[in-house]
Amino acid sequence: MKLLLIEDEQVQRLLLKRILEKEGYTISEAKDGKTGIDLFTNEDFDLVLLDQRLPDMNGLEVIGKIKMINPIIPIIIITAYASVQDAVNAMKMGAFHYLNKPVEPDELILTIQKALESLNLKRENEELKRVLKIKYQSDKIIYKSEKMEKVMSLVYRAAQSDASVLITGESGTGKELVAGAIHNLSKRKERNFVITHLAALPETLIEAELFGYERGAFTGADRRRIGKFEFASGGTIFLDEIGELPQTVQVKLLRVLQEKKITHLGSNDEIPVDIRIICATNKNIEDEVKNGRFRDDLYYRLNVIRIHIPPLRERKEDIPPLVDNFIKNYAQRENKKIQGITDEAMRVITKYNFPGNIRELENIIERAIVFSRGDVITVDDLPDYLGAQKRNNLVGGKLNETIERIEREMITSALAKHNNNQTRAAEELGISERVLRYKMKKYKIKGE
Repeated sequence: MKLLLIEDEQVQRLLLKRILEKEGYTISEAKDGKTGIDLFTNEDFDLVLLDQRLPDMNGLEVIGKIKMINPIIPIIIITAYASVQDAVNAMKMGAFHYLNKPVEPDELILTIQKALESLNLKRENEELKRVLKIKYQSDKIIYKSEKMEKVMSLVYRAAQSDASVLITGESGTGKELVAGAIHNLSKRKERNFVITHLAALPETLIEAELFGYERGAFTGADRRRIGKFEFASGGTIFLDEIGELPQTVQVKLLRVLQEKKITHLGSNDEIPVDIRIICATNKNIEDEVKNGRFRDDLYYRLNVIRIHIPPLRERKEDIPPLVDNFIKNYAQRENKKIQGITDEAMRVITKYNFPGNIRELENIIERAIVFSRGDVITVDDLPDYLGAQKRNNLVGGKLNETIERIEREMITSALAKHNNNQTRAAEELGISERVLRYKMKKYKIKGE
């Protein structure tokens, strides 16, 4: 991590630099505000340590100029001239914390660690926002069917409320996209939309990821970290595959819904959170409740507004506009002048039942764009597992062999797309990593 130290007193500057370099940080120094701003303009930093009083300008001026360049950079003020009003003004300008001279090394290191944790979460969220923004610009919820018209009507109504939402539907139907639409249409749209894929997390880490933890809370917890609930405060948290939530964590989630408070692992201090919770599952959640795997009291709290997304095979009139949208997006990405799809290829696609739903359709079109050599997608550009439709000889075929062939190609394609990153491949396929590893072993697919 690279830190910028702006301090006019040479002795203090050297002392702070020595302390921080001992902790493994890379330090750049500036003895006045102008030099510090010039350095910040031309180099990338992760944090700024700033003296409140400098020979050429005061700390508030420096904060303002730095925040204009990078609004999320954490700034820690260090001063011998502390006052309550100075601290208030600095925090209003965007400072992360305010320390008095002489600085205690342990307090300084702990404050820097907290600031960098906050920065990492902000960077992650900025990336999520960027991806989500691109997703909504290019992959708006495309539909033509009456069934999706009813879904969108529920989305608009849910957005006007702050009640919990439970979205159900098969893998790949667009549950995350619907959750994002609810957030973007709600009064919370300017605040964080935090996505958590529970199935992608090891069961032992789910609680720490959601609730955060204190240093020393468990083996490997070498620093304090805020959780997804705390980071989502003021906005919306989307818990995908809620059926994967361990029962021990279900109890804690129920408390969040009831009391709007969380507690870090390793701490007894309660932290208030203001969040809207949207959950999704591809399981029959009522069966999970009936069989005792999911708490009924939590189910009732989450199932205030229910939105079910029908599978693509039940709304095939949505396929042509989705295909057109995917062609436009991926042709632009691949810098290809592909204008559309032949009628024959569209007929082949619409006859297919899409066990992977929209995610599978998108994968098919992306692949076709990559391999196409013409200005339209033809039947020859479609994957081999659509061969039954292409040759129109499904009669006599074995259903299990067809399904296995489809699964094998989808898994291979997802792994190739994500450079054998099994976590991301599993997310794209809508299955857990455990299931992905099982199927890779079953089909003898190498993961490296």
